[in-house]
Amino acid sequence: MKKLGIIGTMVWDRIFARDGRTEPFEEWGGITYALAAADAARPAGWQILPIVKVGADLREKALQFLQTLEGADIETGVRIVDAPNNRVELRYKDAVRRCERLTGGVPRWTWPELEPIVAHADALYINFISGFEMDLETATRLRLGYHGPMYADLHSLFLGVDPTGMRVPRPLEHWRDWLRCFDVVQVNEDELNALSSAWGDPWLFAADIVGDGPKLLLVTLGERGAAYVCAPNFDPDPTTWRPRGIVVPSLAPVAGTVSRRIAPTGGPRVGDPTGCGDVWGATCFSRLLAGDDLDTAIQTANDAAARNVSYRGATGLNRYLRGKLGT
Repeated sequence: MKKLGIIGTMVWDRIFARDGRTEPFEEWGGITYALAAADAARPAGWQILPIVKVGADLREKALQFLQTLEGADIETGVRIVDAPNNRVELRYKDAVRRCERLTGGVPRWTWPELEPIVAHADALYINFISGFEMDLETATRLRLGYHGPMYADLHSLFLGVDPTGMRVPRPLEHWRDWLRCFDVVQVNEDELNALSSAWGDPWLFAADIVGDGPKLLLVTLGERGAAYVCAPNFDPDPTTWRPRGIVVPSLAPVAGTVSRRIAPTGGPRVGDPTGCGDVWGATCFSRLLAGDDLDTAIQTANDAAARNVSYRGATGLNRYLRGKLGT
């Protein structure tokens, strides 16, 4: 079977003030949303390959979650490490805005650790859940040493940690080099604005940086759906993204970039927005691997993210997204 490698961090969430609750609620978060979504949306004949480090303190809970995935290889890429697992305290200010406090943290991946694991993967989805999954040197070596298509959600690369553990915005240093590491890059609207601060117009920035690599920039827009900017010669078939012999593409702008917004179907959903971006990205990439055209993959991702709003947590989310479970 082909395998979709998924790199990220499993996070144990403690959530306050969500849905008007007075008592905190604890559950798996982080990359578990993407794992569940990819398990639901994976192409026929594919397995997902979780590539995660798990703190020894949450070993049993993590393995219990991973065993709920119906089409996963949990032997090859899961590493139990002698460190406290990542834990995040989430306090919602309103239906969307929240503050996060991080404690614990598993060590970064290094290229010597990743190299034998990614050799089993036919495609890679990388989600910077903690922002500390790998450093730029490792990402660059991954780009050079891995020849399959790579999709990255940059998310927490834009977040630092203050002395109290609160996640705080930070600029993405060496952003050009980071973008050069991936074929497709996903950001949200705030992250695009942060990247484009020197340009003034975020969409002009997006058109300027899309070229031979990254070939496609995806921007999630919450209730407004998602937008994309791609090169005019972009082929949505991921097998075409990494021709052998071309390892470090330039960021030279390509004339005639294509952009479009795909609006969601239905009205706004009421519920829990946690993990929607992760569900969106894992679904979109999975459907591109399945052969969907770009607009169809994005619409399917919009639908999956909207459905996620009405489900709490990641355990069982794979079955819920497939229509096998009620809320």
